[in-house]
Amino acid sequence: MSIQTVGIIGAGTMGNGIAQACAVSGVKVVMVDISQAAVDKGLATVSGSLDRLIKKDKLTAEQKKAALALIQGSTNYDDLKGAQLVIEAATENYELKLKILKQVDAILQPEVIVASNTSSISITQLAAATSRADRFIGMHFFNPVPMMALVEIIRGYLTSDATHDAVKALAEKLGKSPITVKNAPGFVVNRILVPMINEAFFVLSEGIATPEDIDAGMKLGCNQPIGPLALADMIGLDVCLAVMEVYLKEFGDSKYRPCPLLREMVAAGQLGRKTGRGVYTY
Repeated sequence: MSIQTVGIIGAGTMGNGIAQACAVSGVKVVMVDISQAAVDKGLATVSGSLDRLIKKDKLTAEQKKAALALIQGSTNYDDLKGAQLVIEAATENYELKLKILKQVDAILQPEVIVASNTSSISITQLAAATSRADRFIGMHFFNPVPMMALVEIIRGYLTSDATHDAVKALAEKLGKSPITVKNAPGFVVNRILVPMINEAFFVLSEGIATPEDIDAGMKLGCNQPIGPLALADMIGLDVCLAVMEVYLKEFGDSKYRPCPLLREMVAAGQLGRKTGRGVYTY
């Protein structure tokens, strides 16, 4: 299957990032969210991101205009009917994703592929809530989507080869470097990354070093471009906590116990960059 039009559910950070990556590569996009304000904000974010690329001489004004022309914003799921692939990019909440997927599954043609951008939830479990388990797959983009080359393509238990191949081909068309992984909690990258972030919170809570020195240590000693605590602020502390809770539940292993400090900060509403304050103040 050749994917010419992609539907995206969610105009937030991940959704508008995926929309930008598609549009810049010449793929039509229908980006849907629950309110016009959310859609408009997503479109404005894409426009601003493209402006920054123009300033860096990585894009021309004409290319920006062409890309924006390929993105249709909407608040109506019916507008997704013309897509060959629909990517659910809602927040990392199982019940919410389930609700969205059931609604979309009911209106799409049988041949349409549905993907979830989940970073931790079982693809097999999500697929089972639809009528198209063989045409359901995980497509985990990384933030910021326009800049990050990796896409984890996650095969559910019943995902067909044709579905996998079509989605992999799209990822490559977007200029990404996809890797294929089996369905398992956290898949590959987050299975390793988020427990490391969680451990950084334990180190912080024990007073072993300051946030700045913890991050500097990992950047200088492990050649990481950003320290784990700063990265947690970028991802969202609530997302990190949710992922660790999934691991603890799915594996039943205490090594995945979320750090109490992480829980406390989330309870206080200090979620990172999106709230203006997390480990650091923004």
